[in-house]
Amino acid sequence: MSNTDKDSFDMSEMDSSLPAAAAALSAEDRAGLVNALKNKLQDLAGQHVDVMESLSPKVRKRVETLREIQSQHDELEAKFLEEKAVLEARYQKLYEPLYTKRFEIVNGVVEVEGVTDASMEEGEDKANEGKGVPDFWLTAMKTNEILAEEISERDEEALRSLKDIKWCRIDNPKGFKLEFFFDTNPFFKNSVLTKTYHMIDDDDEPILEKAIGTEIEWYPGKCLTQKVLKKKPKKGVKNAKPVIKTEKCESFFNFFSPPEVPENEDDIDEDEAEELQNLMEQDYDIGSTIRDKIIPHAVSWFTGEAAEADELKLDDDDEDADEEDEDDEDEDDDEDEDEDQEEVKSRKKKGAKRQAGEGQPGERPPECKQQ
Repeated sequence: MSNTDKDSFDMSEMDSSLPAAAAALSAEDRAGLVNALKNKLQDLAGQHVDVMESLSPKVRKRVETLREIQSQHDELEAKFLEEKAVLEARYQKLYEPLYTKRFEIVNGVVEVEGVTDASMEEGEDKANEGKGVPDFWLTAMKTNEILAEEISERDEEALRSLKDIKWCRIDNPKGFKLEFFFDTNPFFKNSVLTKTYHMIDDDDEPILEKAIGTEIEWYPGKCLTQKVLKKKPKKGVKNAKPVIKTEKCESFFNFFSPPEVPENEDDIDEDEAEELQNLMEQDYDIGSTIRDKIIPHAVSWFTGEAAEADELKLDDDDEDADEEDEDDEDEDDDEDEDEDQEEVKSRKKKGAKRQAGEGQPGERPPECKQQ
């Protein structure tokens, strides 16, 4: 493909070559994908011109061929990402009936086979027999190391009312939404709390643009994200009332009040921007953990199996890191040995030169051969 042919490449050909699975996406999404790929290919053609000009004609021709191969790779990658999105959406629908069954069992809507008969045989008092799986979501979340750090003792009673957690993709803007369904409880009026993440597409991976939470309607005196401080009045003041102050405290429910990104970047300095970025990364880490680990594998977290698997994985990672450290130490030792050997050789060489100087004029010093 010549440069002229490359510049006149018709991107509409790509649109017609997209896989049949793309029919599940809207025309707008397909057009966006094609345009993104078009921009990427154009960027490839326009970048590093100075590097290309510095190459010899033969090498430049070879690099141009490599860039054409890269363009073909990018086209395939775009198709892969598109089909992957369609496949994930398809399986998400297949998961739904399973999540519904889980919800019904956890919340005692239905009973599993054999439980009623076994209870009658054992003579259990049905009036005192609990339904469902108590504290299912609370236990599952507390078993996860990341989420356990966010849940305070004060949160636990409210989280016992958590009936279900769901997530779904959003397309405009792109991202995902988490939904937390609560039973009636003495802490807040909301039956559903949501957390939405807006993402920006990037060549390597999506970037978090912002997160949107839910305003929790707390009952009076029941807010878990604030604590009330009472300060005694000064002595000598008659009929003085205690000073009451509220301050923010650690709570899982702070998750629904995510860090806010200022519209104008100039409004914050470098340190504030770095702190904001860290808070946003931590917030996204919590949300993605709930989406990718807790929701699809809730019962494994409830029983602790998932936590054990995570620990084994961490142990394997630590062992790999230790092996890498040992390899680095061995390399350092080898370098030290090489340096010692070079020093010994250097001393021998200097000694040989001194011997040559003491010998007959015109005699060549012994040759120091490298091993």
